[in-house]
Amino acid sequence: MKYEDAGVNINRADSFIEKIKPLAKATLKENVMEGIGPFASLVQLQGYRDPVLVSGTDGVGTKLKIAFMMGKHDTVGIDLVAMCVNDVLTTGAKPLFFLDYFACGELNVDIAVDVVKGIAKGCTLSDCSLVGGETAEMPSFYPKGEYDLAGFCVGVAEKDKLFSPQNVNVGDAVIGLSSSGLHSNGYSLIRKIFFEDHNYGIDDYVPEFGKTLGEELLTPTIIYVPVFNILEDLPIKAAAHITGGGILENVPRILPEGTAVNINTGSWPVQPVFHLVQNLGAINLMEMYRTFNMGIGMVLITAPSVVDELLDRVNGSNLCSAYRIGEVVSGSGEVVLL
Repeated sequence: MKYEDAGVNINRADSFIEKIKPLAKATLKENVMEGIGPFASLVQLQGYRDPVLVSGTDGVGTKLKIAFMMGKHDTVGIDLVAMCVNDVLTTGAKPLFFLDYFACGELNVDIAVDVVKGIAKGCTLSDCSLVGGETAEMPSFYPKGEYDLAGFCVGVAEKDKLFSPQNVNVGDAVIGLSSSGLHSNGYSLIRKIFFEDHNYGIDDYVPEFGKTLGEELLTPTIIYVPVFNILEDLPIKAAAHITGGGILENVPRILPEGTAVNINTGSWPVQPVFHLVQNLGAINLMEMYRTFNMGIGMVLITAPSVVDELLDRVNGSNLCSAYRIGEVVSGSGEVVLL
């Protein structure tokens, strides 16, 4: 017998690797000593006085089900990178390099290449190098035509420039950076509401969105690296990536003891997808803010004196929109919606 008789095709995997090598190579920066090929990748630290390495790992979750339904696989790789690099950004670090894990029951080279195209695009947007990964073909473990993804990012920062809750004070301003929609959280509930409870089709045109349901649900997560780059010289004190748990659960993670945050919920536009989900699912407002990002993908805390400059830079960049959405107050770590 051969390994192929058990469902694992080594030649197909080798073909996949050869096809993605150019995609990864295009993302490599000069500090990468060894990328895809060896058993491990080598990246040299350059230009730092007192460097701190920052790591993060994440996946895309059941948003992948939307990709399977649409037969479109070239954007979930962007989501994968975004979920990892945006976490790393919250420390003040810049992404340095990225690795991915692609697991499937039977390797479809064309689909896998499309996924890596998205990963490479995400790395380019993040100014980080795709230095390696793992492709696991596991027959009978995953349903035919489906796969799973995980990503791993390492970033670097000067120790004295790290963001920290200890920098945050009562009276500081809370800034919200707009999301592109759902990003990559809450999709188990999303799929239940649209496809199980209300019998939507993936290709149904939704007037509120101005596009099909599938196109809206597969919109990639914003990568905030370019936004942080244009704010590099401003004194950002802390940052929260608004993922699972929404604003209510993620903002408290960057608050020092004895503080809380007041959020003015009318201070930014909430995209139509959130309103439709809330109405179809009869979801109360607090649950919406605990499950979804509600139009805010990243929260920054900074001194009131730099708010105008920060807003001008972001809103003049065409990268995303920025809003002053609240204030740090005395409290016990809670987020108060006003």
